[in-house]
Amino acid sequence: MKIPVQKKILNANDEIAEENRQFFHQHGIFVVNIMASPGAGKTSLILATLARLPAEIRPAVIEGDLASSIDADMIAAHGYPVTQINTGGNCHLDAPMIRTAMAKLPLDSINLLLIENVGNLVCPAGFDLGADLAVVVGSVPEGHDKPYKYPGMFAAANALVLNKSDMIQVFEFDVEYYLRGVRMVNADIPFFRVSCKNGEGLDAWSEWLWQHCLNKTKRI
Repeated sequence: MKIPVQKKILNANDEIAEENRQFFHQHGIFVVNIMASPGAGKTSLILATLARLPAEIRPAVIEGDLASSIDADMIAAHGYPVTQINTGGNCHLDAPMIRTAMAKLPLDSINLLLIENVGNLVCPAGFDLGADLAVVVGSVPEGHDKPYKYPGMFAAANALVLNKSDMIQVFEFDVEYYLRGVRMVNADIPFFRVSCKNGEGLDAWSEWLWQHCLNKTKRI
């Protein structure tokens, strides 16, 4: 009985995700679903990215967590529009949650929406939110085996950011081994090695992202 119920949930989610996607497209908003395990540095990456965006990019953020508004408060302190989703125990965001959160953002004045999903390397990959891009943020302290243990997450991503690159030597992180695991399930995924501490790779990542955003908004 669990399989039909799960299919029904996913089908309902996908329908609302498509409605979200159409709404975003109609309003010229480029949407990025950012997924990672807890502590990978999603919020730090978001702030570092926003600080590097050109003036024509007008961003907002949806923060997803099991509880608290710690990350949303941090984003708000930097002056960016943000709203918090507390899932109350659910290990991922879903399309209905995003539809509800949209009403709390100034959608008429933004063209980029960054969604920080709940910290988890399993569940978020299975739920379409209506985003244009799905980005996985890995981090060096997690170890270089994560693509082999959680292939579904890396297979579902449109881009991969390896954060905390300043710690590669400390943790003896094997970048080549890590990438081999990623390429096994997602051969052509764009890869960015960054450090929010020393700034390595952030300019290249941010430029790649805002070029995608500008291309999208020009088409609308």
